[in-house]
This record gives sequence, C-alpha cells and structure tokens, in this order.
Amino acid sequence: MFLVVMGLSVMPGAVSAEPAGRITGLGGIFFKSPDPKKLMAWYRDVLGIRIESWGGALLRYDAPNHPPVITVNAFDQATDYMAPSKREFMLNFAVDDLASFLDRLKTKGVTPIKRDDGDPSGKFAWIVDPDGTKIELWEPKVPSK
Repeated sequence: MFLVVMGLSVMPGAVSAEPAGRITGLGGIFFKSPDPKKLMAWYRDVLGIRIESWGGALLRYDAPNHPPVITVNAFDQATDYMAPSKREFMLNFAVDDLASFLDRLKTKGVTPIKRDDGDPSGKFAWIVDPDGTKIELWEPKVPSK
C-alpha cells in the first residue's frame, strides 16, 4: 500500500476539487518512550528540532525546497528496511543539505549507519535515536530549472 497525503492551500473563494470530509495532511507523529523528556531533549540538542514549552515539536514546512508532500507508506512485516531498529515505525526528516547536517551530527557523536547519495529522489542517510528508532534523513533532489 502506498499513499501520499498532501495538504492543499485553497485561496478564498476557490472551488476545491474534493468534497469536505477528507484528510488534508499529516497532523503529527506520536510514539512512546521510556523517558520522553530525555528523548525530546536529544531531538532538540542533536537534531536541532525546536521543542515547544508543552514538550513536543511543531515542524513547519516553510524552508526553501522542502517537499510539498508527506509520504505515508506501509511496509511488509518481513521488511528489514527499519533495521537495526526493532520499532514498528521509522521517522523521515527532510534536510536542506545532507552533508552539512551529517557534519553537525558528527560533532554530537552521531554516526550514520548507512548513506546513499545515488537514489533518484535525492540523498539519504540513516541514524538511530537513543530509544532505538531508525531515522531516515532525506535531502530531496531539487528539480532542474
């Protein structure tokens, strides 16, 4: 199963091609942790994600060249794509410059478990957070102008 969920911006007075009562985008990612405060501090301190006063993060898509979609994809239970993680999910974060981001992670003691610069959709690297969740870092390929 493959599903791409895309939030649509509608101008006032514009007619939507789809009826009301539909999904407009991904509203959040929620997961359990043995120490949620410590894990969110790692996401703040290591990945640079701004943590709000209530303890979570609001990821906004206002960065140049950020993909206008969120990919939602179900994998077969037998997949090893999320290995070495034993978790049933994986996070994917888009980054603007994978090499620079990996350099920053290196200063924080994080080494990628794998890197792939040859994918047609962009460059990828994978890391694991302190709870063992695999994180995919993706620098989307910018279309030629």
